[in-house]
Amino acid sequence: MSGVPYGRNVRAQVIALREMEFVEAARAMGAQTGRILLRHVLPNAWAPVIVIASFAVASTIIAEASLSFLGLGVPPGIPSWGGMLAEGRDYLERAWWLVTFPGISLMLTVLGINLLGDWVRDYLDPRLRHET
Repeated sequence: MSGVPYGRNVRAQVIALREMEFVEAARAMGAQTGRILLRHVLPNAWAPVIVIASFAVASTIIAEASLSFLGLGVPPGIPSWGGMLAEGRDYLERAWWLVTFPGISLMLTVLGINLLGDWVRDYLDPRLRHET
């Protein structure tokens, strides 16, 4: 994982936030730059970082499973959802559960990570805190 998407998104958020009225009001009240950054800008800039991080974790899990399914991932002796799917592919007609349960587990894990990231973003986003 590279820091480029994180830095690019945080920079875009900070540029947009520095022109907002609450930052102007804090400046007008005489708040120092560090206080404005820590109390006003940083809490509002976390939302895209959390979403990108959760998506990156989920994408990494899918990439590992895909590479293992193709035989390019972890060695055959190490358990992997992609390896389980590849091994169960030959027995699909007689033992459907060899493919179904690892596939469902993979799907639920990726979905759970994305939903958790979305929930954390909603919980920590100050713009959504005051909604009922």
